[in-house]
Amino acid sequence: MSRILTSFAVAMTLAGAPTLLTVPSQPAQAQAADPAATQVRGFYEVLTASMKMGGSTKGRYDKLRPAVEKAFDLPAMTAIAVGPSFATMSDADKKALIEAFTRMTVANYAKNFNSFGGETFTVEPASIARGSDRFVKSTMKTSKETIAFNYRTHQVGDEWKVTDVYLAGNISQMAQKRSDFASTLASSGASGLTKRINALTDQMLG
Repeated sequence: MSRILTSFAVAMTLAGAPTLLTVPSQPAQAQAADPAATQVRGFYEVLTASMKMGGSTKGRYDKLRPAVEKAFDLPAMTAIAVGPSFATMSDADKKALIEAFTRMTVANYAKNFNSFGGETFTVEPASIARGSDRFVKSTMKTSKETIAFNYRTHQVGDEWKVTDVYLAGNISQMAQKRSDFASTLASSGASGLTKRINALTDQMLG
């Protein structure tokens, strides 16, 4: 699993013009249970259980989807990944893209975190405030390395939900997705992008 995950992170690094994250050093005021950090920690608990479960990618997908939908603001992430044109799309196209993006996000975790070898996830207890967002810093430690995963979150109702994941600590997954999606969106529109995303997901789940 670690080798696959490392390759996944390297692929993100090599993608076109990713956005680098610069987080201020002043943390938000520490609380007994920082809500943004708690959200990420809860997701990691389910992810670890899925890794321990092993089995098929589809089985892990089914276990992980409710946890991903709880922890991530998937409509907002879809809009960021697609770019400004998302705002002018029809409701049907938006709905189809959000569902496709959700499937892909869950499948990515199910495919890349496919087994358990003693990995441990650590979440810093206090998130870092920047404007109206909070950044949650975390690491995954394996027998060979420690990999940083930082999460950008914003408030949705009473919860804090993830809007971006920074692989290796500072490489924006949403910037990478927007770069990946741009040519398909330009040539084939929303329906073509939805079809492409679903095809990639089907390959991961096959």
